[in-house]
Amino acid sequence: MAPPLALGKRLLWNADERRPRAPWRLLAGIVVIALALVGTALVLRPLRPLLTPLLVESLSLVALVTAVSGVTSAGAIALVGWVVDRRRLSDFGLGLDRDWWVDLGFGLFLGAALMTLVFAVELALGWVVVSGTFASTGSFAAAFSSVVVLFVVVGVQEELLARGYLLTNVCEGLTGWFGERGATAVAVFLSSAVFGALHLGNPNATLVSTLSISLAGVMLALGYVLTDELAIPIGVHITWNLFQGGVYGFPVSGLGLDVAVVAVSQGGPALWTGGAFGPEAGLLGVGAIALGALAIPAYVRLRYGFVAVHPSLTVPDLRWRD
Repeated sequence: MAPPLALGKRLLWNADERRPRAPWRLLAGIVVIALALVGTALVLRPLRPLLTPLLVESLSLVALVTAVSGVTSAGAIALVGWVVDRRRLSDFGLGLDRDWWVDLGFGLFLGAALMTLVFAVELALGWVVVSGTFASTGSFAAAFSSVVVLFVVVGVQEELLARGYLLTNVCEGLTGWFGERGATAVAVFLSSAVFGALHLGNPNATLVSTLSISLAGVMLALGYVLTDELAIPIGVHITWNLFQGGVYGFPVSGLGLDVAVVAVSQGGPALWTGGAFGPEAGLLGVGAIALGALAIPAYVRLRYGFVAVHPSLTVPDLRWRD
């Protein structure tokens, strides 16, 4: 039997990988990211009265604060990744090579197409009525630009956290126990459940909306586990939100916006439309998620010639091995 100290060290430290084991890496990431975000909020709070007159549109202020928080969280992940995970930020799905940008383009197209389909179906059934165009409480150009910035930052930030950091570490930590496919399945399930739970505090959130967003997390995870890059999920995430709220005027996960290319009056059965939470909580939104989950593997097969869990997802490329 191993001495207690040696056994304790093995529980904390992976000698082969020269880094802490997955649960401690995840804990370190959560603590550092939380401290970074809290610190950013404390720094920005006294500056808000000074920023408000400069940024007349309220959405501009929200976009600025979100952008700063996004940069902070990305920096925190980069720090934890380098010091604790022993790898670079690019190894969390941000390769940014030519293939990455092509895949991002597909993701952007898919997110826009799925939400356009939801809007078209509701419009055809008379569940939404167009009440105006280029609607905004102030300057449309300024407000819409702020919405674009907001959803770009949110898309990158949430995918980097939920898929890039959380899913990756859970998958690597469980591969020895469940094998590559089993570990990937569990990691997708857990990261998607956390993704859904993070939206529980949104306005008009329900158990149904949480389950639906968790399903959306599975769809987004497919793009990551099949390519080992966040390009597809980031692209889908950005335009799904942008077209849902900024283009077609739906609530975005319960949050209403003061700007829309097409302003609408929502009607129809909430079971299908999602009601006050938006399409994500309705059967039409679930149908769009299912279509996205079919389209992503089809695209990966067409572009790369195979569909399988990417080997880099379960075998870490640690920087000290260079």
